[in-house]
Amino acid sequence: MKIPLQITFHGIDHSNALEERIREKALKLEQIYNQITSCRVVVEPHHRNTSSLHRKGEPFHVRINVTVPGAELVAARDPKNVHVNEDVGVAVRDAFDCMGRQLKEFATRQRTTAMAPRAMVQ
Repeated sequence: MKIPLQITFHGIDHSNALEERIREKALKLEQIYNQITSCRVVVEPHHRNTSSLHRKGEPFHVRINVTVPGAELVAARDPKNVHVNEDVGVAVRDAFDCMGRQLKEFATRQRTTAMAPRAMVQ
């Protein structure tokens, strides 16, 4: 990555363990597509209700913005069923899985576009 990974925790306490997990998953994204320019991850409670931040089962919203040459990809895991992401680790995993799929699709489209003119020349 040209710009260092940015991790932001809004409305929740910083967690070194969670930050390390996010860093590991971001490195895996670079293995999928090695031309990532920047990656920003935001982790926050689903509803910004500060009075209930420490309740058990508080759902989490994770948003990942990845910039690649010519595009910005966004994965936001904010399901309609708020109980799906009650574990912040699961929310992070799901968001990175989604971003991984997007990067694979982007790379495939990019390869297909790059090869199309060559096929027409022959």
